[in-house]
Amino acid sequence: MTQDHKHDEKDENETRLITAGQQQWIDWIVRLQSLAQAGLHYGRDRFDLERYQEIRDIAARMMAAQADLPLTRIRDLFCNEDGYQTPKIDTRAAIVKDGKILLVHENSGKWALPGGWCDVDQSVASNTIKEAKEEAGLDVKVERVIAIDDWRRHNKINNPFGIIKIFSLCRVLGGSFQPNSETTETRYFARHELPENIAEEKTSRDQINRCFDAAAAPDWQTHIE
Repeated sequence: MTQDHKHDEKDENETRLITAGQQQWIDWIVRLQSLAQAGLHYGRDRFDLERYQEIRDIAARMMAAQADLPLTRIRDLFCNEDGYQTPKIDTRAAIVKDGKILLVHENSGKWALPGGWCDVDQSVASNTIKEAKEEAGLDVKVERVIAIDDWRRHNKINNPFGIIKIFSLCRVLGGSFQPNSETTETRYFARHELPENIAEEKTSRDQINRCFDAAAAPDWQTHIE
């Protein structure tokens, strides 16, 4: 996966908990930015376009203040797209074997379910398969969707845009871990053995526990937000 499509180590170092009040401000700022972006895309009057651009700049400054990140970083993440703004898609593979779930150990030192941004030329299923191969070295088959989450309700916030996280239960067909630029090892963990240093901005402890529940329930109903 390319650098542009991964939560990089710098992103993880910037992860932080936010209060309910801060989340409300972030939600307003994200909405303000999305309206400005839509105005820039659909607007035709040059004076209106200048106003929309100014609103977008103000939204970026507000987000930088709320997130305590450099304004240039916010503009790179928050104001680098054209057209109508939509959430980004993140896919995660839940691989459960003998009551244990597979986690990958990232270069940051944290553990997570294998996965990442859905590439523009991939479907949800194919991206899940691709990420499992790249990060865990495994060939997998996607069997069912466990959950479609709004990450703001489950994960630590470290990006200023919306993210939809899709968790899929996968079956291993073959393969083995291979050294790569993103992960240093893989390991299966029982529910009570989950490591302390979980990448909560990517796959929270509660999301991992839900994957355990889904693997144990043949009639599991997809959780959709």
